[in-house]
Amino acid sequence: MLKPARKKVKDPEGRMPLAEHLRELRNRLAKAVLAIVVGGIAAAFFYQEIINLLTEPVQRSVGCSKSFTELAEQKEGACGNITVEGLLGPFTLMIKVALTAGVVLACPVWLYQLWAFIAPGLHKHEKRYSLAFVGAGFPLFLAGAYFSYHVLPAAASVLLDFTPDGAVNLLPLGDLLNLVTRMVIVFGLSFELPLLLVMLNLTGAVTGRRMLGWWRAMVLGVTIFTAFATPTVDPVSMLALAVPIVLLYFLATGFALLNDRRRRLREAAGPSDDEASELDLTPGDIGEVEPVAAPRTLTDRTDTERVNGYDDAT
Repeated sequence: MLKPARKKVKDPEGRMPLAEHLRELRNRLAKAVLAIVVGGIAAAFFYQEIINLLTEPVQRSVGCSKSFTELAEQKEGACGNITVEGLLGPFTLMIKVALTAGVVLACPVWLYQLWAFIAPGLHKHEKRYSLAFVGAGFPLFLAGAYFSYHVLPAAASVLLDFTPDGAVNLLPLGDLLNLVTRMVIVFGLSFELPLLLVMLNLTGAVTGRRMLGWWRAMVLGVTIFTAFATPTVDPVSMLALAVPIVLLYFLATGFALLNDRRRRLREAAGPSDDEASELDLTPGDIGEVEPVAAPRTLTDRTDTERVNGYDDAT
């Protein structure tokens, strides 16, 4: 008769052999990939709506008020000379759009899998900071994506103005989607800079006073960054990205100054009633250490006298 398998007891601190870590990483990667594939399959059914959403800013900038779906129903030509090249081009484009949308739709799943993999190795306060980072980072990323989506029409209009007179500018749909995706990612990640500074301040790596002293270099750096990040050279697009980032930087600096003041007041007040004070182990304050006598050991004895409370039998 086979004995039932003994259930493994998990280490409360998350420690496990390297093989177990690799096995857990494989399982969590498989779950994340499966969620992305399922999200991509679901997004494929709304492929046309996603295309209309992503191309609407550029179509509006070139004077088109109708989506691709409306143009197809009315059997009109593509507005703004947006084209798809090759026989396999539409299918490849659909796969790319579906997988990209699948990554976005499955972000709660793969973010949880990432968190579940690294959380056992974090302390309690590190877990709290990580959850706060994710909770604040997602809205900031959405805010950056929102700005990029509304800056894109002005950027497209400026870029198309460079087309020579009498020439027709063909806009490959794949390149257009790559441009939209790149701008969304760049704008979204740039909005995470203040959050990174706040996390560095909470961990004690950077003080608020030092962050305040960086303001000139930060304004210059943000301006240079936006000049390379935006696909146009017009000041409207640059200011649309630079002003929110600089504003968020000063908000992060104000939070860091308040946090530093709170930390100084807490240190000046000393430990609370239920908190142990730190020991001062400097050599000048330790004093002389009283030597401890070595314990008596048992020897071969024939009498019944006890040594250190034990006899030969015990």
